[in-house]
Amino acid sequence: MYQVPEQHGKLAVVTGANSGTGKEAAKRLAAAGAHVVLAVRTPAKGEQARKEILAAHPGARTEVRHLDLADLASVRAFADGLVSDGRPLDLLLNNAGVMNVPQRTETADGFELQLGSNFLGPFALTVRLLPLLLTAPAPRVATMSSGTANRARIDFENLQSTHGYSPTRAYAQSKLADLLMMLHLADLAALHGWPLLSAGAHPGYTRTSLQTSGPTLNGGRPGLLESLLYKIVPSQGPEQGTEPLLYAATSPDATAGGYYGPRWAVVGPTKATALPRSAQDKTSAARLWTEAEELTGVSAADSIR
Repeated sequence: MYQVPEQHGKLAVVTGANSGTGKEAAKRLAAAGAHVVLAVRTPAKGEQARKEILAAHPGARTEVRHLDLADLASVRAFADGLVSDGRPLDLLLNNAGVMNVPQRTETADGFELQLGSNFLGPFALTVRLLPLLLTAPAPRVATMSSGTANRARIDFENLQSTHGYSPTRAYAQSKLADLLMMLHLADLAALHGWPLLSAGAHPGYTRTSLQTSGPTLNGGRPGLLESLLYKIVPSQGPEQGTEPLLYAATSPDATAGGYYGPRWAVVGPTKATALPRSAQDKTSAARLWTEAEELTGVSAADSIR
């Protein structure tokens, strides 16, 4: 099992920290001494997760704050709250997401839900928190992607999936977008000489509520093939599935632009993983970053002035 290095004195934000990989990441960061902000859409669920963490680690420093990545106003309020606190942010773990929503659904800002929740919301959060990240001595942004990104492409002409919506295709595109965001942030850090390390991870097939919560939105239900695959594909619990994200966020061996996942693709200990070819396209990464700035109204240049 991956051992999180000493984190005393560090401030960490984990999105989607009320369950699954997010809760496990928050628990292990807190156990290693970090002050962990559980950034959650439902504060009551966050408080329950916090109680579980404190029961296991009574001295843990944790707090719950509301964050809905499907609502840019919520993203701004969350980021403004941290900025007003003025404490440097050492670790940002972009973990939260939604998967395979059966019918095309829009966020509060009119974005396709999976693109908005999995990419545009985390993008806006990351950029808004850059001022705090860049005041930390060795900040990191670890972004959770998915193995589905391997078979995705960014359709710039249909980014919001307004034509021919497919739950799985929209999800895969959003997770490829996460990798391109991770890569471009690493390039920006290198270009500007920032001490920030941006890395990515994927959890393989980890058993969490992600596989059921998205497909059941709006009265939907997982398809027959999808349900069958969930039963026969090798899987692992959050304790193992969270490790690639924790590795990206804390390992001294993680590298800028690095990508980490299970050794055997869907299960196993963490290893460095090759980026999908589509995620290595720096021109697409830069184009998508610009598109995200225009859609969210959040600019890196404005954030770091």
